[in-house]
Amino acid sequence: MQTSNTRLGVGLMIATTFVFAVQDGLSRHLASEYNVLMIVMIRYWFFAAFVIAIAKAKAGSIRAAAATTQPVLQAFRGLLLAAEICIMVAAFVVLGLIESHAVFACYPLLVAALSGPVLGEGVGWRRWLAIGVGFVGVLVILQPGFGVFAPAAMLPFAAACMFALYGLLTRYVARADTTATSFFWTGISGAAAMTCVGLWGWEPMTAPDWGWMAALCVTGVTGHWLLIRCYEVAEASAVQPFAYLQLPFAAVIGLFVFGEVLETHVAVGAGIVVAAGVFTLLRNRRVQNAS
Repeated sequence: MQTSNTRLGVGLMIATTFVFAVQDGLSRHLASEYNVLMIVMIRYWFFAAFVIAIAKAKAGSIRAAAATTQPVLQAFRGLLLAAEICIMVAAFVVLGLIESHAVFACYPLLVAALSGPVLGEGVGWRRWLAIGVGFVGVLVILQPGFGVFAPAAMLPFAAACMFALYGLLTRYVARADTTATSFFWTGISGAAAMTCVGLWGWEPMTAPDWGWMAALCVTGVTGHWLLIRCYEVAEASAVQPFAYLQLPFAAVIGLFVFGEVLETHVAVGAGIVVAAGVFTLLRNRRVQNAS
């Protein structure tokens, strides 16, 4: 049932970002020891089971949840998200949580920039200015032209582009399909794709790491459940700016668990990106309320 409780929604969004940050830390640990595709595949198996349960609860049956007039687009969304997760987990291993999340934080700006050509939505000059400022922040983080530019730094940016496109396509298919249908296709198509590629990278896992794998699956399901509840009790535009809290949560885990270093240029650039992103979200909310 849809209600309107912004305070509860904000609390749920904060909890969601914390759980997802823990999930990212677990992914970083496991992917540094085992094949990335295998880790994401096992994670998707549990996610698919969760999706099926939600589909039955929301739509009444699996057949009802799967019913769509745009199966190719829905399947593509699922494949896109699965690929984005693989790339982002690989970035955690290569770059660490802090720098990966600092770059990935630009995805709301990409959504705003692409909403015109993809969805036909208008983007005013203020939001274009915020988008430009945000990408200056990304450049500050990446530091192209200063020393040797690491190609691996493009991994989280590629993941951000893919996630932005996934978000836009989700809004596009929502014109004809329910949330339960989109959620179902996201989990099932992603699980099918990851099984096809992940089994080839299967490696034996130690008992302690199976425990961490179980924790990863539980945090994934918990995070998505919290996110669903968040959007059920509050408007997305009201709680979305708090999604940026995943960056500081992930940074704390990176600093104190993995011994990462917070470089000055990364902190400054991330601050610019987050400020531009929050402005874009708030501006979009104001435009929606005025229309």
